[in-house]
Amino acid sequence: MSVQDKVAIVTGGSSGIGNAIVLSLAQAGASVCIGYRSHPEGAEQTATQIQDAGGKAITVQSDVSQVGGVRKLVDETVAAFGHLDVMVNNVGMETRTSILDTTEDQYDRVLAVNLKSAFFGTQLAAKQMIKQGNGGRIINISSIHEDWPMPGNTPYCLSKGGMRMLTRTAGVELAPHGITVVGLGPGAVATPINVETMQDPQLMAQLNATIPLGRMADPEEIADLVVWLASDRASYVTATTFFVDGGMMQFSPGL
Repeated sequence: MSVQDKVAIVTGGSSGIGNAIVLSLAQAGASVCIGYRSHPEGAEQTATQIQDAGGKAITVQSDVSQVGGVRKLVDETVAAFGHLDVMVNNVGMETRTSILDTTEDQYDRVLAVNLKSAFFGTQLAAKQMIKQGNGGRIINISSIHEDWPMPGNTPYCLSKGGMRMLTRTAGVELAPHGITVVGLGPGAVATPINVETMQDPQLMAQLNATIPLGRMADPEEIADLVVWLASDRASYVTATTFFVDGGMMQFSPGL
């Protein structure tokens, strides 16, 4: 699954799934831009780890909920490495609020961070790839909740549902340029966003009981699929989502 000599951007790359993706891409031979907004220590530590191992990595601070922040990532990556081959729209957040109690500010923030960033990340990366003339890979880190309701987390589900159609529509639009657009929908993953659940044995037991494989995923299990999608071996995959959930979406109590 080599991505040797490819250049990749990973938004939200300083922690969680994004950090695992950065490390896996670098280990497979890619030069990586680690995008972050508010955790420089994690981004810098990861970049140093990659560089010490002989790889290439830069860190770029930006707010990708704003188009200017996305453009900054693309521009600084191309300035550092000369081209862009892989865009991983990974950054995400949630408010755990329902349709009845979500405020306008919460709605705007979730949609901007999760969906707007992915839309313009796709757009600006595609424009750069078209300029280069060699195609490329755009990978949108979505969630099982692009297709599976999560009551009490409505803005998040809405944003991920939007990513589903962004992936499908952009995949069709960009195919003539040799650019593939693929979604990856994780289920429950052992990352900081789930730390409250992970620290509660009762909640963990309830969660694991709904996952046929009986456990949360490790971030590296998500990152491994990203590396494959970024490689030439995934050249005929586009406009669809891969769900990596341990069978969670198919769980049934067997009434």
